[in-house]
Amino acid sequence: MIKTNLPALLLGLTAIASAALPAAPVHAEDQKPEQVHIRGSIVAYSGSVLKVKTREGETVDVTLADGWKLASVANAAVTDIKPGDFVGIASLPSEGGGDGALEVLIFPPAMKGAGEGSYGWDLKPNSSMTNATVADAVKGIDGRTVTVSYHGKEKKIAIPDGTPVVTIAPATKDDLVPGAVVFIPAEKAASGALAHQVLVGKNGVVPPM
Repeated sequence: MIKTNLPALLLGLTAIASAALPAAPVHAEDQKPEQVHIRGSIVAYSGSVLKVKTREGETVDVTLADGWKLASVANAAVTDIKPGDFVGIASLPSEGGGDGALEVLIFPPAMKGAGEGSYGWDLKPNSSMTNATVADAVKGIDGRTVTVSYHGKEKKIAIPDGTPVVTIAPATKDDLVPGAVVFIPAEKAASGALAHQVLVGKNGVVPPM
């Protein structure tokens, strides 16, 4: 089952990983729809519509696009992070300088490079998302601090105790049950939110991003 689902899983999560990338300047007629991140728990799932109660307390209907992809997350550990790995880390600036991680996603090797860069993120006010490679030219992992590199730049991020660390896992539509936690990078459409991919929590592990 995992082998069957893996290509679709990777395709979907590649899109998830790059969902918040700032768009390059384009002509007005070529502009892409506005992106929105939906975080919350499932109220109901029926056909092509997923009803979600968001973390803000609002209940919204998310339309699932044709060919939409589904994946989940599984627990990992800081000790699983190795030089050369590609990771996605949401973080906040620390008072003493540098950044402190809010969550860490370890990507499968096939997804290396997805959404590479560091950019604003809406997990918390002033947070950022950094998709980058764990550096192997310097001390990649020093205690609970990881140095990552992207586009020729380096960034050091501390990983406090208790920071969620996850990796990608398969999921099926049977996992879309009421109460399941979801992270949905969607786009605003005339009819509401339109999603091409969904990340759902299962086995007690929730999408931390």
